[in-house]
Amino acid sequence: MGNYSIDKQDLNNCITQTNVPAAGTPYRGKVRDVYSLGDNKLGIVASDRISAFDHIMKQAIPYKGQILNSLAAFAFDKVDDLVNTHIIDVPHPNVTIAKRCEPIPIEVVIRACLTGHAARVYKSGKRTLCGVELPDGMVENQRFEEPILTPATKAEEGHDEDISEKEILDHEIVEPDLWEEIRTKAFQIFERGQEIANKQGLILVDTKYEFGLCNGELTLIDEVHTADSSRYFYSEGYEQRLKEGNPQKQLSKEFLREWLMEHDFQGKEGQTLPDLPDSLRIKVFERYSELFEKLTGKFFEPTPININDLNNKLQEIFTQYQ
Repeated sequence: MGNYSIDKQDLNNCITQTNVPAAGTPYRGKVRDVYSLGDNKLGIVASDRISAFDHIMKQAIPYKGQILNSLAAFAFDKVDDLVNTHIIDVPHPNVTIAKRCEPIPIEVVIRACLTGHAARVYKSGKRTLCGVELPDGMVENQRFEEPILTPATKAEEGHDEDISEKEILDHEIVEPDLWEEIRTKAFQIFERGQEIANKQGLILVDTKYEFGLCNGELTLIDEVHTADSSRYFYSEGYEQRLKEGNPQKQLSKEFLREWLMEHDFQGKEGQTLPDLPDSLRIKVFERYSELFEKLTGKFFEPTPININDLNNKLQEIFTQYQ
């Protein structure tokens, strides 16, 4: 682990919302502010916001945006021989300049283990997930014989919904030839992600990819193999924990979800979003920076910046690319 310690100033100085009037009003996602830079480019700013159960937490995580953006840039670079990516430049730890693409409205989810949503479906007694038949007799966190593809619709609001590959084709959401290219690329990218994780003592458990079309070419967009989009287990002790039925030691947002559930929040109607204590915010930072360090082999060194300085820097950067 790196030796950077979060202090009170860091906790009070998170990047929660950017504002660059000359670049127009951005589209604000759960985590990113996306600015339109003319017809063919986007200025994507990774904030320190964090979400769970489709809700943005009231408190942000220091330097989460920088970790997320930098790790995504690292991961995009590792797969750009397999697929076109939307990356043009990463001129600042919080900023990616990307190609504007036409998004394909499907989240491409690859799973190597019976974990998370898949495990919950399995525990309910169902043996089919997104059209994929699951074998009897599996236990939570057990590996599948081969990774499986379990797509979801990309919802504008609310929860994404499971969908089978047959439904994607039957409803003509994606053309058959394009879908075949997507599924082939997704498995190749996942295999590359597994190779990188394995070398660093981790297991890439599951992840989601998003694709778009740029000048008619399939292009990987959004983010790749980050703690927001992926789940990792530690390789060491995995088999023993599985054998004994113990929870896996992991690097992901799952521990935040577990904390929220312990505090009676799962995003359901009538539930109140709890405040995140500073101790938890620091722990989240430590988890994210540990994953960065595990995967890249480098310590995470934050670039201290306040929102006014960042807004000014964004204006300078966007001017170069407009």
